[in-house]
Amino acid sequence: MRDFRDAKAMAQTLSEALAAKSVSLSHGESLELIARILGLRDWNVLAARIQANQRATGPEAAPVAVLSSLMQTEVPIFPMRDLVLFPQTITPIFVARDKTRRAVERAMAGDRRVVVVAQKHGADDDPSTLQSLHPVGVMASVINSQTQMDGVLKVTVSGLQRMAITRLIDGECLAAETSPIEEQRGQSEEAASLSRMVLDAYSIYANIDLSSLPVRQRARFGLPSAENPGLMADTVAQLLSIGIDEKQRILETSDVVARLEKVLELIGTARPEQ
Repeated sequence: MRDFRDAKAMAQTLSEALAAKSVSLSHGESLELIARILGLRDWNVLAARIQANQRATGPEAAPVAVLSSLMQTEVPIFPMRDLVLFPQTITPIFVARDKTRRAVERAMAGDRRVVVVAQKHGADDDPSTLQSLHPVGVMASVINSQTQMDGVLKVTVSGLQRMAITRLIDGECLAAETSPIEEQRGQSEEAASLSRMVLDAYSIYANIDLSSLPVRQRARFGLPSAENPGLMADTVAQLLSIGIDEKQRILETSDVVARLEKVLELIGTARPEQ
């Protein structure tokens, strides 16, 4: 998982993701946004924290607990009828339910952290029990929110980290206690090999030729580098024409090798969108 020490890499990922959506953002602007996503005032504060961490830790020191900046006692929840959010994904969410509106207000008044989780039944208007929600969602940061002319609230969120929902608190808004989910085998040789296989298989599935493109230009197609296997699996899963349940199963798979294998299987069965 990435934490504040990876801010520059996160800013680069953000710029590439937005470029794929034809949104231009300078590296400096990306750094400022990443600082806010991590709950800090601006890049200067984040840079100072990075420098302090570098001074305090050496090559033999134990790693800093990376989840401290992502944890809250109770985090507002956004239950989604038809969306599975993945880490490192930026997407708009359209909010109509009163409880979710109040969750937005609570997040905006605090550190902007929310948990986005898919509900099990789309017709459920009040998914407020553990049985009505999937057990794994994503901690996300609210980038902005605005009320549209039709009264619907549009909220843009940035996915951060897979989280297991351990307890729900049903009050004015739905909130939860959560536990972080760490990836396994994300840096293994097997994961790296499967990541390249997924990229090649998706190129055939989507009928695009990536072989002659520099890695950074692949961002135009919404694709990361094959050198980031976990992100590759998550990104391709979102691009496939598959159902919510299949995407949720990918989200709940913390083992990166197993996740890539599932995505390869889904590429073989999914139909490209016309």
